[in-house]
Amino acid sequence: MQIVAEAGDGPEALRLIRQHQPEVALIKSAMSRLNGFGLTERVRKECPGVHVIVLSTEADEESLGQALDCGAAGYLTMTTSAAELAFAIKTVANGRVHISSVATSLLVDFVRYGSRNETRKGLTPRQREVLKLIAEGQTTKQIALTLKISVKTVETHRATVMRKLDINSIVELVHYAIRNEMVEA
Repeated sequence: MQIVAEAGDGPEALRLIRQHQPEVALIKSAMSRLNGFGLTERVRKECPGVHVIVLSTEADEESLGQALDCGAAGYLTMTTSAAELAFAIKTVANGRVHISSVATSLLVDFVRYGSRNETRKGLTPRQREVLKLIAEGQTTKQIALTLKISVKTVETHRATVMRKLDINSIVELVHYAIRNEMVEA
């Protein structure tokens, strides 16, 4: 393996990928001036021979879904071991898909519960889990510790749930969870 270029932001990365046409491009999901998902989409359209692996700060349903929707052939977290990174690069270079071992449980949940995600207004299993814990009275920090995710991720899930359910307060979230038998009254 050989590193042909490194970039500081999305537009620079796109320019370098166009120039070097690497077999595999590692793209961080959080990049300045053009996020990793937008960059992945552009790379897949403009350089179809380049396989993209998205590197995310943590494994969550939304970023995994976005990465796959944008055409990424791989999804890893920033805490991925060097051995898994090397394996993922080789796998993706050979035309196969590699999802981080940390994120495979997200795919299992999707397969297991995906068809039921349309119930409860399209909430993912993780979003339902966050909603249940909110309704049980846990704080954002407690939920983050319980689910082993960041406080920011909990806040993002809460905001997404509130938007999807068209709910404007925590009290309304609790009422929704009780009405839908997610928690006991």
